[in-house]
Amino acid sequence: MFRTLLDSAYGGAWEPVTDGESGARVFRSEDGTRYAKCVPAESETSETSAVSLTSLEEERDRVGWLGEQGVPGPRVLDWRTTPDVACLVTSTVAGVPADRVPAARLQAAWTSIADAVRRLHELPLRECPFTRGLSEMFATARDVVARGAVNPEFLPEDQQGTPADELLARLVPQLDQRLAQEAAGAVVCHGDLCLPNIVLDPETMNVAGFIDLGRLGAADPYADIALLLANSRERWEDEGQARRADDSFAERYGIVLDRDRQKFYLHLDPLTWS
Repeated sequence: MFRTLLDSAYGGAWEPVTDGESGARVFRSEDGTRYAKCVPAESETSETSAVSLTSLEEERDRVGWLGEQGVPGPRVLDWRTTPDVACLVTSTVAGVPADRVPAARLQAAWTSIADAVRRLHELPLRECPFTRGLSEMFATARDVVARGAVNPEFLPEDQQGTPADELLARLVPQLDQRLAQEAAGAVVCHGDLCLPNIVLDPETMNVAGFIDLGRLGAADPYADIALLLANSRERWEDEGQARRADDSFAERYGIVLDRDRQKFYLHLDPLTWS
């Protein structure tokens, strides 16, 4: 169904992309210059399909807005719907995802990554029409947990044997404090700032762009920082290198890391995915 639409609308061959965690079906054009995310249209009556269509529309709008701010990333090339299918077609950000480079190359890119994150977070918040705040995240987590839909593979290793409702309950006592911190210091966040969503120029190791922008919006900066630092630890060669990378990022970004705040968002994020 999806490939039929792509082939008829744009020609050429579109190959499925099987890596990544997107709930949409993703395809790459034969020449590698375009990606297409496709979901069933709302008319298919499934509640899940309706949510997916809404999410894809929101991603389209976020990609378009971020491009207008001068932040490198994909461009919206087309948005197409039929009674059965909706497709978002964007340009490819040329380069290599940051999770696919060895530790030494990632270390060479680390300053550029910190600078790119800081520039994203420095965008004028009042001009951002999107939210990804803690109240929204917590409501999503409650829904995912209530449906028994938490993916245990997304949880920290030491939490994978703990019931999801217990994990969420552990965060509740901190909620008021974290909401106050967010109110005092919200920024424009990527919303899913892991290494696969940061594309690097393979020659210079500078950031070529951010991708997968469906969760972009106003939020606590630690919603991004916690995820980035935790995800990058999987690429460093040892704990010492990981700690030095954390310190280097914090210095370049311009903060003293709040480890409790960092841990709160690291433990909340996996509960928001289903």
